[in-house]
Amino acid sequence: MTTPRDLLIIVMDETPGGDPAERGEVSLGLAGAELIDLLAAGAVTLGGEQDDRIVPGPSADTDDRLLQQAAAALVAEAPYEPVGDWLWRRGRDLASAYVTALEADGDVTRQRRGLLSFRPGRPVLTDSADHRLAEDRLRSNEPVLAALVAAVGIRDEEAEGDTPGVADDAVDTVLAAVNDAVVELEALRQRRAIEQSAFDNIWRGD
Repeated sequence: MTTPRDLLIIVMDETPGGDPAERGEVSLGLAGAELIDLLAAGAVTLGGEQDDRIVPGPSADTDDRLLQQAAAALVAEAPYEPVGDWLWRRGRDLASAYVTALEADGDVTRQRRGLLSFRPGRPVLTDSADHRLAEDRLRSNEPVLAALVAAVGIRDEEAEGDTPGVADDAVDTVLAAVNDAVVELEALRQRRAIEQSAFDNIWRGD
């Protein structure tokens, strides 16, 4: 299992009835989780003046298809890509890709909408070994997964008690970028809602 897969399983476990692929925060968190796993594998380092540029290294030593895709999608030439830009670029529709991957591996199934419905139902976790391992990782208060779960708005990190800090500056940089991106996404949503409300008022003559 990988950190993004564990994150998605926890998101789905904590939000029954919802489709995680519909939440932009989850996709941003998954892109950050991929980068953290690539850092751990030695496939990337962070550099540049602000230590936020993703510098590709050796090929990722992983058999996970989506992590391989992430490594192949890295900007390979200087000045390289800032972490924040990576989150937005790689994160586009990433939750959907991970739901599909979990479904292919038997960790997710589709709930039927009705006997006569041909539309696929919402994704539902199965009682798999990977599901239990992800729960164990979160239950053990593993700091990276706990921070990502909090960043995407599933749990309040402070309310969970004393979570140990992350003792890696590069990982801290990624986690901070995920938090910033989530805040920016919410600001974009609010601005669009205000613009839509103003547009509706014009048509109503308010």
